[in-house]
Amino acid sequence: MTVLVVLGIILMAVLGAPLFSIFGAAALFGFHSSDINTSSVIIQMTQLISAPALVAIPLFTFAGYMMAESKTPERLVAVSQALVGWMPGGLALVTLFACAFFTAFTGASGVTIIALGGLLYPILKKRGYSESFSLGIVTCCGSLGLLFPPSLPIILYGVIAQVDVDKLFIAGILPGLLLVTLLGIYSIVAGSKSSGRVKFNAKQALRAVRAAIWELPLPLIVLVGVYGGFTTASEAAAVCAFYVFIVQVFIYRDLKLTTDVPRVMKESMILVGGILIIVAVALGFTNFVIDQEVPMKIFAITKQYITSQAMFLVVLNIFLLIVGCLIDIFSAIIVVVPIIIPIATGYHVDPVHLGIIFLTNLELGYLTPPFGLNLFLSSYRFKRPIARVFMDTLPFLLILIFALLIITYVPALSLTLLEKLK
Repeated sequence: MTVLVVLGIILMAVLGAPLFSIFGAAALFGFHSSDINTSSVIIQMTQLISAPALVAIPLFTFAGYMMAESKTPERLVAVSQALVGWMPGGLALVTLFACAFFTAFTGASGVTIIALGGLLYPILKKRGYSESFSLGIVTCCGSLGLLFPPSLPIILYGVIAQVDVDKLFIAGILPGLLLVTLLGIYSIVAGSKSSGRVKFNAKQALRAVRAAIWELPLPLIVLVGVYGGFTTASEAAAVCAFYVFIVQVFIYRDLKLTTDVPRVMKESMILVGGILIIVAVALGFTNFVIDQEVPMKIFAITKQYITSQAMFLVVLNIFLLIVGCLIDIFSAIIVVVPIIIPIATGYHVDPVHLGIIFLTNLELGYLTPPFGLNLFLSSYRFKRPIARVFMDTLPFLLILIFALLIITYVPALSLTLLEKLK
């Protein structure tokens, strides 16, 4: 009977059943087979509402979707180009900065590639950048801002791992800047060979800044609120969502109150609803896994072969890169984090540092063949063979892997700001 049920659950997954139904079936069967009342699954689901950072997820998602549906991408590109377009590799830096900003607020690499990548790719080629470099950078930048607040994966990790989201926001800043800096150096070197530089024009720069004057303070609203101790992540999300709503509907008037806003609300909440129902059901399954001491058994096995923290981190990075290219970031957080946390604790890895390592790996997973999501999105969006997209993205991926090693083995990069703000 057990074999038949397990095969049935596997068949559900193969046939494309919704992820929450697979988790639910596994949790119900697990508790039933252990002679535990299956109402435990429902009890665990209701615990989700007690997560203090939960409300931040729909609010930041709504704000990000409003920005994606407005003319925010065009204004961000115009500001970045006016301010740094005169530098060697200036337009490439524009791509890095604009995509990092946009992804941090939307939390979705696919939106960034389609919205900003589609806008910047032809401009890069027109300014003299090679097709290979242009395709590589817009593909790479799709997930670049996931370590910056108010990134949705950071919030979700905090909820699942029961780690303070405010601490994760702070911890992600320096590692995120490291990724942008290393890619920026490479872009400047590569850009010096192109004809993409434009002469700095103070009037044009001022005009671009004025056009985006209401959107540029958005990161400060979140950062100052959270780091200054004025707001929690949830309160910052409420302020951010209300601010974006007022700016896009009543100041810029990019969105119409009666038609666009209800549509954006519906689309953004469908995404949030999908995430939350998976999280709720997965908590029941996670509780069964922990009840059966699965993480501890895995730790006992790994301890026989992995004797040091450094060796564990190597294996963890390889494992997470594989996970990141096979499943989406939200599912990976929900499935893997509850199992990894106890094992990493056994090797004395700080849970906040672990979160940054985890998210960086999944960010790179979007670019890792053979199933990296961004490779397929870019191939579809720009009508290029998947092998070509991978080869063009490879230099950027190698740079990001180098940054991942620094983030992994220099925990101070993630924890220094936390210690200074205590």
